[in-house]
Amino acid sequence: MRRRDLLGLLAAPTAAWPLSAHGQQKTMPVIGWLWARPLPRNPADSPIHEGLRQTGYIEGKNFTSEYRSADSNYDLLPALAQDLVSRRVDLIVTIGGTPTALAAKNATLTVPIVFGVVSDPVAAGLVASLGRPGGNVTGVASLDAEMTPKQLEVLSELVPQAKIIALLVNPANPPVTETVIKAMQGAALSKGLDLAILKAASDDEIESAFATLAQLRADALLVGGDQFFFSRTDRIARLAEQHSVPATYNAPLFVRAGGLVSFSTDDAHIRRQAGIYAGRILKGEKPANLPVQQPSKFWLAINLKTAKALGLTVPPSLLARADEVIE
Repeated sequence: MRRRDLLGLLAAPTAAWPLSAHGQQKTMPVIGWLWARPLPRNPADSPIHEGLRQTGYIEGKNFTSEYRSADSNYDLLPALAQDLVSRRVDLIVTIGGTPTALAAKNATLTVPIVFGVVSDPVAAGLVASLGRPGGNVTGVASLDAEMTPKQLEVLSELVPQAKIIALLVNPANPPVTETVIKAMQGAALSKGLDLAILKAASDDEIESAFATLAQLRADALLVGGDQFFFSRTDRIARLAEQHSVPATYNAPLFVRAGGLVSFSTDDAHIRRQAGIYAGRILKGEKPANLPVQQPSKFWLAINLKTAKALGLTVPPSLLARADEVIE
């Protein structure tokens, strides 16, 4: 490798150095991990790895890993997926919704792929059907279309006087964005609410979206599920606080960062199931024969401190249903 190329590789912000040594003969399977978000401090300390351990696979003991992160920049995903394929990994696990899974599938028709959470894998062209995926891809589907009305219902219980609802989505993630907008439009119409669609795919656009929200005098905000938003939990929760707007989210991470309320699928349970699928594939099962799973557990988180700051009273019925309460 030329020195200039080596320096370019060292400077690349999106590449994560592999944990396996490619200069040596491969003695155990290698999992390629494709993340949309920045890598956590300890990627192996995750529910997916817990699922792998349940099937007998422990990183460093009987499998090694290649980690790649797009740092919330979806445009980088195709090249990162191609890089994993070129390293002849035995399996690719994608974390980051539809764009991440599609990048992996477009990179290979032979390497098995397990996706963590995808909004509608059939509509996205990832699988032939939920029951019979076919091909080399399977995983766990999310329920964005079903979850959005329920999130609005929770928000309406907290802010029953709300008339104008804003929805924040990421235009860089069309499959999820279109699903959530359509579901939200139907839910808002059924409640007689005015709906404002706000879009943001960068930090500046998030700031602009909240400025627009203030101009519209929206009574409440629903933040759509998106990996970019998940990597900006503190910023978004802080802006909601600064604008004194009640907001509901698609992950408890926001509530722990000071957000008001979230209603979502149980992320840890979903990722454990994806890890179990990864282990079963390493043992020889085919993705084509593993039905796409759907969430069966949900998580309601409420921040009472934030509710008090907003002058809101949390109904006892809602509080009784909460899985996590921050005081």
